[in-house]
Amino acid sequence: DYVDGQKVSYHDLIYAAMKGMLSSLDPHSQFMDPDDFKDMQDDTRSRFNGLGVEVGVKDGLLTVVTPMEDTPAAKAGIQAGDQILKINGAATDKLGLQEAVDVLRGAPGQKITLTILRPSTREIKDYPLERKEIKVQSVKGGQLLDPELTGPFKVGYVRIVQFNEPTADEFSKTLDDLQKQGMQALVLDLRNNPGGLLNSAVDVLGQFLPPNTKVVSTQGRASSQQHEYSTPGGTKERPRFPLVVLVNEGSASGSEIVAGALKDLHRAIVVGETTFGKGSVQNVMQLPDGSALRFTTAKYYTPSMAVIQGNGVTPNILVPLTPEQDRAVAALRSNDQIQPSQATGIIKTKDLQMMRGIDALKGVMIYAQQTSPQVEAVKK
Repeated sequence: DYVDGQKVSYHDLIYAAMKGMLSSLDPHSQFMDPDDFKDMQDDTRSRFNGLGVEVGVKDGLLTVVTPMEDTPAAKAGIQAGDQILKINGAATDKLGLQEAVDVLRGAPGQKITLTILRPSTREIKDYPLERKEIKVQSVKGGQLLDPELTGPFKVGYVRIVQFNEPTADEFSKTLDDLQKQGMQALVLDLRNNPGGLLNSAVDVLGQFLPPNTKVVSTQGRASSQQHEYSTPGGTKERPRFPLVVLVNEGSASGSEIVAGALKDLHRAIVVGETTFGKGSVQNVMQLPDGSALRFTTAKYYTPSMAVIQGNGVTPNILVPLTPEQDRAVAALRSNDQIQPSQATGIIKTKDLQMMRGIDALKGVMIYAQQTSPQVEAVKK
């Protein structure tokens, strides 16, 4: 009996009702129409169209979890923790998370303006952006750091941008290459890594921990949501080389699981800033018409039973960066054309988290060298 019956269909009403019901549960529960569901599947395969910004809801505000490297958002200077007040002039306070994601995404070439509040400075600024096709290379770096930084030791560096389907295999091959080069210790950079697939994160942990090691568990209201996840069997055995994990406010979900497990199990020294605190489990139920329900069923717990959701992972060594330092590090990470000597200079003067991590590794190796003849400095 609605007066303008031609303006709305039963199908649209059902979709709107489903979106309202799911979004009222928590910021991470949502109803996805067929296009949204396809976008989510594309995310796990490392490709999508948009700005390259991962968003969430924090303290009731649409917040940047992390800008992905080599994307319009990162190149424009958007940072983790930035609050999106408006999209194309329209306030975001009434938008659900999926609605916001829908608005942010779009065909390559389309222009969009984000009005951003940066909490650290209270500055409000408009960022004009252009959507592009985003292809995420999940594993980057894969190199030995400059001896000017590491002294007589060979320290490898690997950055995981996101945990996708190919990540674990790519990471394993990268470690193989570094070991062939004589790597003695590793810096694993998970800064601005928004997470991704749980199985991928667990498989990456299998590169550092013995098979069948419990690395994360879930607990929900129903007993069916209580699960334990362990490292896979059959993973190539690697030396127990010293390991540092770098994290920051942009490290979320899967990266928090990896950092939390390695910290709790005393396999790595975690350096940087407290992580985002996105540790809830969403189940996805596909419906016959191609749409899907995504709803929170449990929370993630580290091996010591610390809850990640809302708390994050606190580093062993806390090293905050100033906004200027953060911008310099982000620019370095997103520019593959910078010469190694120039990169070393930027790291020494701006990337205090990396330097503290390297110092920690050098300390571990010097101690091991003095107590065991098996660890020897590399002769230059």
